[in-house]
Amino acid sequence: MRRLLLAVVLLGAAAASATAQQATISVDIARTIGDIDRNLYGVFMEPIRNSMDGMLYDPGHPLANQDGFRTDYIDAAKELQLTNMRWPGGNYTASYHWQDGIGPKDQRPVRRELAWNVLDRNRVGTDEWLALASAMRVDNSICINGGTGTIEEARAWIEYVNSPAGSYWADQRVKNGHPEPYQVKYWHLGNEVDGEPWQAVASTSQEYVRFAKNAANIMQFVNRGCQTCAQPTFIVMGSSWIIHNGVPTDWAQWNWDVIDGLIAQRNVEYIALHRYWGSDLTPTIRGDRSPEVFLGDWAMHLDEYITTTANQIQIAKVKHGLRDKPFHIAFTEWSPGGNNQLAVLAGALHFNTFLRHADVVKRSNYTMFTSLLARDRDGTTYRNPFFYMFKAYSTNVAGKALDVHVQSGTFDGKLYKSIPYLDVSASWAEAGKTLVLNVVNRHMSEAVATDISSATGNFAGDAAVSVINADDVNAAYTAANRASYAPATSTVRAAGKSFRYAFAPHSFTQIKVRVE
Repeated sequence: MRRLLLAVVLLGAAAASATAQQATISVDIARTIGDIDRNLYGVFMEPIRNSMDGMLYDPGHPLANQDGFRTDYIDAAKELQLTNMRWPGGNYTASYHWQDGIGPKDQRPVRRELAWNVLDRNRVGTDEWLALASAMRVDNSICINGGTGTIEEARAWIEYVNSPAGSYWADQRVKNGHPEPYQVKYWHLGNEVDGEPWQAVASTSQEYVRFAKNAANIMQFVNRGCQTCAQPTFIVMGSSWIIHNGVPTDWAQWNWDVIDGLIAQRNVEYIALHRYWGSDLTPTIRGDRSPEVFLGDWAMHLDEYITTTANQIQIAKVKHGLRDKPFHIAFTEWSPGGNNQLAVLAGALHFNTFLRHADVVKRSNYTMFTSLLARDRDGTTYRNPFFYMFKAYSTNVAGKALDVHVQSGTFDGKLYKSIPYLDVSASWAEAGKTLVLNVVNRHMSEAVATDISSATGNFAGDAAVSVINADDVNAAYTAANRASYAPATSTVRAAGKSFRYAFAPHSFTQIKVRVE
């Protein structure tokens, strides 16, 4: 692995002219798309079987903190500079009743958990989730029960979490050892409520809009007269049923019904989207992880999904006379799955797509938090290349997203045609005069020699280059090779208006350079 990474660095720095593929990347720091919201670097966590109770929450583990949560995961969250965590689900929320998870743990009921078909001991409830988020230094993003739950249950939950002492549920929080309100701002109004094939309880779009309106109203009413209380911002649920087991649905109609029905609702500012890369793309393209589909078709589909929803938001704003109302996309569940270089490249393609839509995509939550660390057979965690890819974005990409012009060779997927080999996003941080380029080379056998130019300002000094790559894009990462997984780093001279760099085959490359 080290030999490959060294070869990648040498190729980028010295062998650009010897490659068959050529490209240009034109950057203009004055051509901005929008502000990059730090909430793009969030995670999703759900108690799927033992992923919470038994893994992340394990009071008997040598690495457990005073609250029972493993510090290796908490330290990873801090290293990644994560910003928010969506909890407690997920499909889990469709039959979850939050009152089961408060008070003394030995008095909490054991329930039959319907989504994942296990017994839920309720050892991790509201106060424990909030303690975990505090240890991780992230904001909370709480998802209410939009299945079997009632609006009264939702009203009581926000009172428990955010109200000052003096009312019943707030006093229950005080009784449980937490005298001060938690001040949680973000609340999700249900999860995947259109998912009839896999949810215990599902809704039509009309039923959901009515539920969400009532839930948002009553939850906003709870603390509306409190000057010191966090006032809620709501995230409503878009379609998650694009296609399931080969059966497609009219996801665009669902999203339109939700946007049109709720954009005027007070404090509703986001529509949540979910799409799991690599599953069913069409009724006939299912589970296909060939590079042309997994890195090509899926990237184009994701962009199409976001673009369509963004256009619907704009139409609804005009229709309702709400051009200035904040209403954005929150991509609250995403993951390419897998444990190899293809997954790394797909993860980078997700972030690149979100950044190219930075004007409308303002939040995202990777599924799941515990998946950001790999584990060996005895449960010891380690950082694999996917972790380092995520870190490259979450710790370096900030400020403004830039509208980058890319010309490169193309390839055909099975669904989309003329897909560029190079997929690029860029950010500009004015304070540090720093340009960051994030480049995925989707060519499986050839490097792409690229002229990188700046239209406004000059490149200054050496550019810092970080590369994540592997010999075999399908080879699983292993604990035995953990020492070799950090990105390969180098520098390339980048003075004046342009410089040249060759992006190695099947690589993710991040370049940081000053522009003056």
